[in-house]
Amino acid sequence: MTTHAAASALLSPGTAVEFAGVDKHYPGHRALDGLDLRIEPGEFVALLGPSGCGKTTALRALAGLEVVTGGTVSVDGVDVSRTPVNQRDMGMVFQSYSLFPHLTALENVEFGLRMRRTPAAERRRLATEALDLVDLGERGGRYAHQLSGGQQQRVALARALVTRPRVLLLDEPLSALDAKVRVQLRDEIRRIQQELGITTLFVTHDQDEALAVADRVAVMRAGRIEQIGAPEELYARPATPFVADFVGQSNRLEGLAALGVVTVLGQDLALRDRALSGVVRCFVRPEDVQVTPSGPTAGARGTVLGTSFHGSFRRTTVLVGAEQIVAQHAASVVFSPGDDVVLRLTAAEVMAEADPA
Repeated sequence: MTTHAAASALLSPGTAVEFAGVDKHYPGHRALDGLDLRIEPGEFVALLGPSGCGKTTALRALAGLEVVTGGTVSVDGVDVSRTPVNQRDMGMVFQSYSLFPHLTALENVEFGLRMRRTPAAERRRLATEALDLVDLGERGGRYAHQLSGGQQQRVALARALVTRPRVLLLDEPLSALDAKVRVQLRDEIRRIQQELGITTLFVTHDQDEALAVADRVAVMRAGRIEQIGAPEELYARPATPFVADFVGQSNRLEGLAALGVVTVLGQDLALRDRALSGVVRCFVRPEDVQVTPSGPTAGARGTVLGTSFHGSFRRTTVLVGAEQIVAQHAASVVFSPGDDVVLRLTAAEVMAEADPA
């Protein structure tokens, strides 16, 4: 069976999900603090943030594994805040594969259908189609110990999808895999989600994963969403200093702000927050730092500390005064430790915050 044919049996009509003022309190800790989030039917949204920000709690609240303290969680406009887990119709994939070791891959995928008393022939057909969808159709007879970590997670994904859930929930599903397999499975999850059109909530602390697969990314901090938007928007136009610092890599440089302009490394740049004044800390992306050999070129003069190769580009660390600044440039341009260089900032505008010192 082709992947397209396998997907046709599992197509989802798409389901809207909404968190409205959701709170979740534990003794001495507020995990969610008035969380507001709407996920459109068929949309893939990633919750991104540091440990303890509330992203997994939000997913568990949607799944029914956590009872919210306040607010509502709605699915297709119906409040499910007090609906039991087994009546919410969610498909879940966790970090741990959680496969039954005494069952084959096919039997693992069939398990949810067996609990729903689906007839044996229909159960076998649907499970086979789900395994085909994740490119494991020929390995249905293998046990968990006979499968690689990536293959086991594909089985777990097929098991979550075979019951045609209204929403797919992914809780750090790739973090136990090695780097290459993680990228491959990440792309497979996105392909499958798009083919099925299933509403998906994906929790991760890995910004590369979130930016690569999601339609929108919600950056969380202290139980709230700091910013939500398309990956390109979060990276290019962060709404807060926290997002600028957390998403992607940034240099944090001291500057002096006044009248919507900040002077940093001897250059005047436009400020995103024009109300700032005085000493500030600016967030400048490495690709917005131009590095050239020392010469008559105007700019901040520094000394190369080191350089690293990243395939299509290099990152070079330069010491300017007491600050270490990372510049990103073409891989064909190579600097050596000790080289004298000149830095210029090319950003059209920068995010900054008042210097906490």
